[in-house]
Amino acid sequence: MTKAASKSIAAQADPARVDGRRERGRSSHKRIVEAMMELIVGGDLAPSAARVAEEAGIGLRTVFRHFDDMDALYAEITATITQRVMPIVAAPYPAQNWRANVRDMVHRRVRVFETTLPFRLAANIKRYQSPFLMGQYSKVVLLERELLLRLLPAPVLSDRINVEALCAVLSFQSWRTLRHDQGLSAEDAGKVTMHMVEALLTTIGDAA
Repeated sequence: MTKAASKSIAAQADPARVDGRRERGRSSHKRIVEAMMELIVGGDLAPSAARVAEEAGIGLRTVFRHFDDMDALYAEITATITQRVMPIVAAPYPAQNWRANVRDMVHRRVRVFETTLPFRLAANIKRYQSPFLMGQYSKVVLLERELLLRLLPAPVLSDRINVEALCAVLSFQSWRTLRHDQGLSAEDAGKVTMHMVEALLTTIGDAA
C-alpha cells in the first residue's frame, strides 16, 4: 500500500484528527497575518520571516509552510487592508456640485491614507524587490487617479495643469510627505490637504 493511500485510509478512519489539523492550520495562518500586521503598525516596516514567526509564537518553518515566500504574505495583508478601506473608497457620492464631491473625497482620502499609512510605507520599502508589491503600487496609483477624474466635469478635465495638481495633492505621496517627512498630525495633515485643494478649486473656472 502506498503512503498516500495509507494517509487516505487514516483520514477516513479518524476525521476528527483531520479536522483538528485543519483548524490548527487555519489558526497558524491567521496568527502569521496578524503578527505581520502588528509588527508593521508597531514601526517595524520590514520585518523578517523570523521576526514574524517570533511574534506569532510559531516556528519559522510553519511560516514558510503557509506562505511560500514573503510576497504571498504581503498579498494576504493587502487583501485584509483592502476589505477595511473599500467601503470608504467605493461609497457613492451624493448628487451635488462636483466641487463638494471633491471636498468629500478629501475626507475619504484622509481616512483611507491614515488607515493604510504604515502598510504602504512598508510596501514602499519592499516594492523594488517584489513584483507583487510593484504591481499593487501601480494599480493603486491608477485607481486613485481614476476615482478623482470621475468626479470632474468635462470642462475641468480639459484643464490639464489643474487636474494634475489635484491628482498630486490627493495622492498618497503627498500624505506621506505631510505625515512622515513633515511630522504633522493626521488632523493637521488633513487641514493642509484641504487648504491645498481649496486653493486649486479657486483657480478652476466655472464648470457644469
